[in-house]
Amino acid sequence: MAIRGQPSNIDYASPTQFQLVINQLPEVEFFITNLTLPGINLGEAVIPTPMKQIPVMGDEITFENLSLQFLVNETFENYMEIHNWLIAIGFPQSHKQFSNWRSTNSVTPEASRGKETDIGETTARTSAKGMFSDATITLLTNKNNPIAEVKFQDLHPVALTALEFSQEQTSVDYLKATAEFQYKYYTINQFV
Repeated sequence: MAIRGQPSNIDYASPTQFQLVINQLPEVEFFITNLTLPGINLGEAVIPTPMKQIPVMGDEITFENLSLQFLVNETFENYMEIHNWLIAIGFPQSHKQFSNWRSTNSVTPEASRGKETDIGETTARTSAKGMFSDATITLLTNKNNPIAEVKFQDLHPVALTALEFSQEQTSVDYLKATAEFQYKYYTINQFV
């Protein structure tokens, strides 16, 4: 008989046991070195009183950005995947950059016109849906067995760090980049 409050599993979670798949970025997956599972924040409301404001639970969840760091491969393919996606979203030269990328590079099929039942959708979908991607982080046990999945919906990049080149280095420190992503929301599904 187990003592009440005694954990059934006393193994610790390892920070190296994860796998990330971003549907839109197949070249990035293998090179990921760091990943930050985003935090969430529930806003608060206050009830004003003459003495002290009384905090009460809020009604709006805020999700932090998904941040990942990856090694840049020799041909820069993984860096360019994110770079080109950002350029297509921002289209600094012409509107064609948006439509060309969406039609030739997007792995997200364009949704047909119609109502969506998902949260946040109140009107018919537009062709911009092809600019988003879903992503999944699979969390693993110390024996590499999947224990949970974190699923991100409608993810898109918002930042990509610069690459620093230098002739002054005495040893080879391979190039790393950090990418930041926003998304609609994420869910965590445990397998046990």
